[in-house]
Amino acid sequence: MDRPATAPALPAGPHAGRFVDGALAIVTAVGVLAGTARFGGRLDEAGALPLALWLGLLLLGRRRWPLTVLVLSVQAVVVFHTSGLTDTGWVWPLSVAYATLAADDRPGRPGLPWAVGVGLVELAFAATWLTTAGGATPREALASLGAEALWLAALLAASTAYRNRLRWRAELDERLLRAARERDLEAGRRIAEARLDIARELHDVVGHTLTVVGLHLRVAAEALDDSPHEARAALTTAQQVRTEAVRDLRALVHVLRAPGEDPVEPPAAGVPEVAALVDRMRSPRLDIRLATSGDLTALPAPVSLAVHRVVQEALTNTARHADASRADVTIGYGDGHVEVSVTDDGRAVARAARVARVTRVTSVAPAASDAPETPEASAAPEASKAPAGHGIRGMAERVRALGGTFSAGPRDTTEKANDETGDGWLVRARIPVPGFRP
Repeated sequence: MDRPATAPALPAGPHAGRFVDGALAIVTAVGVLAGTARFGGRLDEAGALPLALWLGLLLLGRRRWPLTVLVLSVQAVVVFHTSGLTDTGWVWPLSVAYATLAADDRPGRPGLPWAVGVGLVELAFAATWLTTAGGATPREALASLGAEALWLAALLAASTAYRNRLRWRAELDERLLRAARERDLEAGRRIAEARLDIARELHDVVGHTLTVVGLHLRVAAEALDDSPHEARAALTTAQQVRTEAVRDLRALVHVLRAPGEDPVEPPAAGVPEVAALVDRMRSPRLDIRLATSGDLTALPAPVSLAVHRVVQEALTNTARHADASRADVTIGYGDGHVEVSVTDDGRAVARAARVARVTRVTSVAPAASDAPETPEASAAPEASKAPAGHGIRGMAERVRALGGTFSAGPRDTTEKANDETGDGWLVRARIPVPGFRP
């Protein structure tokens, strides 16, 4: 009749469950005997005693077959009453069986409707039998069964409340588990974003360091014989750049360390450090000029870092690819935005020999490369097969993450000075500043 199921509120572990079932069986058997004696019923070996033992034994299977246990218990009570073997109650001896079925909440077949149906059928049969074979008047039958009907209603109501509490606890546990999983997913997403940020910072730091160190080592090698002082200054600058790069890398790697270790000072990168950046990258081969306007010290840290990284990557690309002799860096703050532009006078022939195909990048472009496309570059088939770089893409992602706009590409003719030659390259970023007040 019933498929095996686990009743609600199953205690932890099978041994505890069997202990509870045994305790309820003993309580039921003793309760039936005590109730019969309390209400003046007959206590004999052929009536109340076997009924009490049978009802108690049936409860040992209440967890797996609660409906079957209740039906067999009702059948036993009916048989003993109609046979004249007992005159104890109709409902209250079956209290544990009714409560177990009413609290049962198996999927697809809740126990409460079955408990209500069985109880109504038993009370209807009891009323019919009392008024016919029992010889009781309707008034006497109502007086006898009225209290038991109220007891059954209270018992089913308490069982329903208990079942609903179990449901609430299960739903609460499920919500807590779902929230924990969502927190884990969010933590994983944040870790992935942090790794992406670390990879971008490593690209900027390592690429810039290698370019600047290489530039100054080349200057030192060329000036070693003719100008030892200039060579020594170039080597000193290269050493300073290397020291700062090591400090920045340590700060980035610290993010991956276990909690509790001594913190490392974060890399000092922002608009105030742009001047030192320009000084380090300036060389006899590349003249870099810096112009600023507005109160740049008021920039928020994320915006200031983005401006620094844009200038750093743009100048690194200029030194690496452009074969330029001059670069101009302009940073202006006003009207709720900070705007940064880096221009150079690089030659197209030099770029064609050094870079792969490059497309113009805007703030909505998903990817870009590190150098501009020129007619000469497109004429070099071997260079066009090389993979594109990630510097311009990284700059675009930084600016776009702050809600700004970014572009990089060849300068227009009108943007060049009258005395400039070559193609030239322009990197421009415009970033909104939160909380700006004119």
